[in-house]
Amino acid sequence: MTMLTSHPSAEPALGAPPSVRRRVHRLNAWPITGILLLYPLWWALGLGVLIFFLAAVPMLWSLIRHRAAGHVVKLPPAFMLWLLFLAVVGFGLFTLGADPAGTVPGTWHSRFVSYAFRLGGYAALTVLLVYAGNVERRALTQERLVRLLSWLFVVTVAGGVLGMLAPRFEFTAPFELLLPKHVRNDGFVQSMMHPTAAQIMNLLGGETPRPGAPWGYTNTWGNNVCLLVGWLAVAGFWLARKRRTKIFAAATLLVSVVPIVYSLNRGLWIGLGVMAFYVAVRLALKGRLAALGLIAVVAVGLAVALAVTPLGDVVNARVDNGKSNGVRMYTTVKAVTGMQESPLIGFGSTRSTIGGRNSIAVGESADCERCGNFTIGGNGQLWQLLYAHGLLGTLSYLGFFLAGLWRFRRDTSPIGLAGGAALVSSFAAMLWYNSLVTPLALTFLAYAVLWRNQQRGFSQP
Repeated sequence: MTMLTSHPSAEPALGAPPSVRRRVHRLNAWPITGILLLYPLWWALGLGVLIFFLAAVPMLWSLIRHRAAGHVVKLPPAFMLWLLFLAVVGFGLFTLGADPAGTVPGTWHSRFVSYAFRLGGYAALTVLLVYAGNVERRALTQERLVRLLSWLFVVTVAGGVLGMLAPRFEFTAPFELLLPKHVRNDGFVQSMMHPTAAQIMNLLGGETPRPGAPWGYTNTWGNNVCLLVGWLAVAGFWLARKRRTKIFAAATLLVSVVPIVYSLNRGLWIGLGVMAFYVAVRLALKGRLAALGLIAVVAVGLAVALAVTPLGDVVNARVDNGKSNGVRMYTTVKAVTGMQESPLIGFGSTRSTIGGRNSIAVGESADCERCGNFTIGGNGQLWQLLYAHGLLGTLSYLGFFLAGLWRFRRDTSPIGLAGGAALVSSFAAMLWYNSLVTPLALTFLAYAVLWRNQQRGFSQP
């Protein structure tokens, strides 16, 4: 484990001079607790995504003070790979002015805002990861951190139900009102600050509501379902001491099936399947046949539910109507071929295609906002990494999480299985989802939980 200093982290003795005692500095849990426990409030205020940027400031300041007081600031396994990735993203600043073949011409200044947002997001979430791994265990136990993450799953399911029952529910958040009207109406600002219950899309021959609250986009909602569901299982069945808590957890999982199916989110369905397969293999290798049998029972029950309820018809209709397949394939090919123009560090950010799939003359218009000018790198984290940050950025990004999976591979505790499944789901999701901001934050917190668990020898919290 890498450390920033070799100074001892023990507190000065009670008899030490006052000047020494004043140097004691604790990392408190309130920044992380405040983000997770109060996330519905931040969403309603218009600060849902932005809260991670804002909370990074006191966390970074606290880490600096902690280090200045002579305490050890531990760094996660393979952190040098992540620093290399951040360096590649930083060098991308010098490639923003490039206009790759087949993309809409632009300027360095016109692309700087989206670039700065991504760089700031990666930096802020790096602070979150380091802080979560160093926070005082007496202030934030493993049990509490897992329960906070499981609470977010409950919030996500509630948001999914809201999106189904009131798909057009939306309101202007208080912090939106503080912005000038032309800024408030900007699409990028709306995506971050304007609370909505669902996205209305035409997927099955008519308007179809797809849950999004409190994460903004349906794809982000689905990604976060995968990243959080394991923590509810751990908190609700392994950590729970009361029967009513276990009943509530089981009921939440049962209810979650409905918005999961009605989200029409094939990436979510695949991600859950990948997670179940991962957990089943891990259990089988350890000979835990009872737990493996429970997974099989749940799978059979889900299959029966899909067969005898309208949920099965929804799944079949979505599989038969893959309207986004052509666009995804088109932008994926553009990302892979475009990367070859700047293979090492990419182009620093995304670009928009000239025209559409069939003609360069087909582009966005007032009558057809989704015609052409597709975002290269907007259809999955892997394709964005290849295009915006090249092979060096892609390999360092993937290498960091792969190294974590390898380091924590012996952790077969329920926490270890849930954390490992979350990391595995992030690899599956990167084929069709982008990770900034909340999915990467939840992936980092899963990494931090595994890292903290390793420090305790894979023991119970």
